[in-house]
Amino acid sequence: MPSRDFKRTDRVSAQLRREIGELVHAAVRDHALPSVSVSDVEVTRDLDWATVWVTALMPDQAAVVVKALKELAPEFRHSLSKSMILRRVPQLRFKYDESVDTGERIERLLRENPVPPADPSDET
Repeated sequence: MPSRDFKRTDRVSAQLRREIGELVHAAVRDHALPSVSVSDVEVTRDLDWATVWVTALMPDQAAVVVKALKELAPEFRHSLSKSMILRRVPQLRFKYDESVDTGERIERLLRENPVPPADPSDET
């Protein structure tokens, strides 16, 4: 029997990322929230919980956006139950993805303090 390349949780995560991305985009527009996007969705093996990682265009307002999304989670879940073919739609947890901010901070530090090229004569 051929092995599957993707687990069911991976397929559900990908579909949730697309669907929640659209819902979040609409919520940002409708509720005048700061711009935010869905960077990843992780689903537990039993499909009970989905952690939705979001990034904000303005990191200083990330806490406000995540709080608003947490309040909208039941509404999102209800919409997902109508658009997805799942027996039970997972509970949604929204968390801020700091990886983009960390990457930008590292890049800024490297630009401010460039690393000198290695001296080839130092090699042993």
